[in-house]
Amino acid sequence: MEDILEILVYVAMAAVVIVLFLGLGTFSIGGAKNSKRSNVFMRWRVGLQLLAIVLLALLVLVVKK
Repeated sequence: MEDILEILVYVAMAAVVIVLFLGLGTFSIGGAKNSKRSNVFMRWRVGLQLLAIVLLALLVLVVKK
């Protein structure tokens, strides 16, 4: 169980980094259309960060037991 949670934490953190750079890339291009797209990426980033934190908390609880 620990191994699966650890892998999921790493995948979630990698997804956060990827979405962060995608959002920053679209934000740097500019324009109204890209601004909306950048906001969508940033919303995804917040959700993925929440998921990563929850998975990390679960991993800590499992390892402590």
